[in-house]
Amino acid sequence: MTALTQTAVRPRPAIRPRIVANVGLLTVIGLNAAVVTTLFFAAGPSQNLLVSIGRLAGLYGGLAMVFQLVLVARLPWLDRRIGMDRLTAWHRWTGFSLLWTLLAHFVFLVAGYAQVDEKGVVDEFLSMVTQLEGVLRAVVAFVLILLVGGVSARFARRRLSYETWHFIHLYTYAAVVLGFGHQMAVGSSFASADGAKIYWFSLWILGLGSVIAGRLVLPLVRNLRHQLRIVAVVPESHDAVSVYITGRHLDRMPAKAGQFFLWRFLTKDRWWQANPYSLSAAPDGRTLRLTAKVAGEGSASLRSLKVGTRVFAEGPYGAFTTMHQQKDKALLVAGGVGITPLRALMEEISGHVVLLYRVRSEQDAVLLPEIRGLARARGAVVRVLSGPSDQEGPLGPVLGPRSLQHLVPDVRERDVFVCGPPGMTSATLRSLRELGVPNQQVHAERFSLAA
Repeated sequence: MTALTQTAVRPRPAIRPRIVANVGLLTVIGLNAAVVTTLFFAAGPSQNLLVSIGRLAGLYGGLAMVFQLVLVARLPWLDRRIGMDRLTAWHRWTGFSLLWTLLAHFVFLVAGYAQVDEKGVVDEFLSMVTQLEGVLRAVVAFVLILLVGGVSARFARRRLSYETWHFIHLYTYAAVVLGFGHQMAVGSSFASADGAKIYWFSLWILGLGSVIAGRLVLPLVRNLRHQLRIVAVVPESHDAVSVYITGRHLDRMPAKAGQFFLWRFLTKDRWWQANPYSLSAAPDGRTLRLTAKVAGEGSASLRSLKVGTRVFAEGPYGAFTTMHQQKDKALLVAGGVGITPLRALMEEISGHVVLLYRVRSEQDAVLLPEIRGLARARGAVVRVLSGPSDQEGPLGPVLGPRSLQHLVPDVRERDVFVCGPPGMTSATLRSLRELGVPNQQVHAERFSLAA
């Protein structure tokens, strides 16, 4: 139990890792935007203002497309510092920025050249598609991006299965290839000088190389090294199950408590499905454990997995780790099966810990006996808050500001880790803001992505 009772505070970095990553990304984007603008003016803008605006918008669209590739590459350095849920938010906003810049590129160029050639807009568009090399590629790429953008809108996303949504998103890579071909064929700024060519080639190689490295090479190397397989499937309750996984050299796997993997169980009916589940115990160099509550076909079928089944895991992912801990005390707030990453964090987090576990009834509290045992071993406090989600107590909502202040009087002096359903997580974050808990001490994992 030595590791479990260790509460010494680890040295904290002078600058928060998330700030380093965010500032670094924004700086890189700003510098590249400046370079793109410089190359545009060095190539010489068109005498027609609309054409110039269209060309510049296209260059910014190309830059946004490369940045999108970096965001979806799941590069470990970025993911550990920013987190996949926040990178996903960046990806979403960058995607819509890409859509609008390419739309501006298309509209302004067609309108501008129609003025230059003294043609109608439709005639000019048809002439460009049929007579200029690479324009048809650009049109196809734009249609694909419109398709991906359409299914990413919230009203459409809610009506699509994850597999369908993910499959449609794969068309983005075709759009990238077509867009790059268009830029090489007719991009005046691209072809204006050797320096511009070197810059754009380097940028695209960086973006595509990031995706290949992060999404293909790294997962393949790790899985070949670790040879993961299931060693036990343990029912935790009538609707929850834990899967224990072992492999070779797990002490060399860079997994931390609080992170999650995309798991593929290599059976004939599941190998094509990648499901995100958090680790429910801190990695010990010998086994990895995930715990899932039955919420759909994917999680329900975990009970039927056989010992010895091979596993392909992508990850570890997530910034919900002790890397971001600032204080020598912590408050953990879990909702439902969002307890799994927090259960793992209890083993690694520094200082005194209070855990608030929100469930409909104590019977729904997954892993509760071992959580209480772990709490006794390390001197932590566990409070199970049971009742309907809209239940209110004498001090208002169960996770409202007055209730939190009563349950944890020194909440402002603690790091707060929150994981649970989106509604619960958002409500808890609002309460923490009302209580004045500094943003840098609040760490949230969106359960819809991580658990």
